[in-house]
Amino acid sequence: MPETGNGPGGGTLVEKVRRELRRYRHLVLEFDAEASSDGGVELVIRFREPVPGAHVYRAPLHPRDVESSQFAWNLQRYLYDCLHDYLVELFVHTPQSRNGPEEPHS
Repeated sequence: MPETGNGPGGGTLVEKVRRELRRYRHLVLEFDAEASSDGGVELVIRFREPVPGAHVYRAPLHPRDVESSQFAWNLQRYLYDCLHDYLVELFVHTPQSRNGPEEPHS
């Protein structure tokens, strides 16, 4: 998929997001950006080492958000919100689950 649209400074929007994401380091997760089919950018979060059953998390970024003068701050808030959502999605059982709990891992 092609890198989408030119952003300020002549780089693509994907490159701009990647540059900002390089400012973040996490012990178990890595962050990336990819062009989306609608002309925007997708924030991509994945485990550094594969975890069985864990999917790759993808979240859309609209071009106007990437081009905003507040992009760095907005991306940080969005990244943290996405991390929360991703970790919640990785629960295999909660008290609200309809299926019975799996045996605890030792």
